[in-house]
Amino acid sequence: MPQEQYTHRSTMQTSEGPQVYKVGIYGWRKRCLYFFVLLLMILILVNLAMTIWILKVMNFTIDGMGNLRITEKGLKLEGDSEFLKPLYAKEIRSRPGNPLYFQSARNVTVNILNEKTKVLTRLVTGPQAVEAHSQKFEVKTLSGKLLFSADDNEVVVGAERLRVLGAEGTVFPKSIETPNVRADPFKELRLESPTRALVMEAPKGIEINAEAGSLKATCRTELKLESKDGEITLNSAKIKLPNLPQGSSSSAGSRQKIYELCVCPNGRLFLSQAGSSSTCQINTSVCL
Repeated sequence: MPQEQYTHRSTMQTSEGPQVYKVGIYGWRKRCLYFFVLLLMILILVNLAMTIWILKVMNFTIDGMGNLRITEKGLKLEGDSEFLKPLYAKEIRSRPGNPLYFQSARNVTVNILNEKTKVLTRLVTGPQAVEAHSQKFEVKTLSGKLLFSADDNEVVVGAERLRVLGAEGTVFPKSIETPNVRADPFKELRLESPTRALVMEAPKGIEINAEAGSLKATCRTELKLESKDGEITLNSAKIKLPNLPQGSSSSAGSRQKIYELCVCPNGRLFLSQAGSSSTCQINTSVCL
């Protein structure tokens, strides 16, 4: 029986011929595959177009991007640049012949740090003031000459002339030491102390000179000229003391207008009508 069945199956396969089985994706699966491939190609093209557009807008080149250029000496920025975070650089300079601008909405701060990141020098430029924090502040010329220096001990002005253009002049709460005080040409020089005394001292003398004008000294109480080891010289063609007191006349009917300058023991000066001899002793009542 099994042999007959085997013979029958072999006869059927031989009579019908060999069967062929097809391999592949057909129907809706094939259409979905083509759709995804087409979508992927579209995305690739859009991505490539966006990349080219970004490169074009940002101005990407072999040397850098945008206003930034990479050179042998470092980075080069052309045009305005904005930094949102701190900038660390060894040297910042502008293009030759062009100025360098630092612009900020609030202030610009420049710090000098040491190895331990401790601030040694700070320069702050703000809307209200410019502040410099350091142990010493110096201003020099291109040749290296000191113009201005300030530290905890003293302030030095190294210029040949110090000019103060304020309308109210210069106020010194304490003493001032200088070899020469003078005004600009055709301008008057005034030394004034509104509420205190004005004292001028020099170890080798004081010279007050007005080449093309008059000299005037006024005070509320006393004007004192003192020389400890030398003398006081008033060298002029005319010396006038208009408000000196006069002593009583020795003779009631005398009309002469020649007077003698007398000095009291306390140093007070007065005028006494001149006579054939000194009349100062007669008018000693002025010294009382």
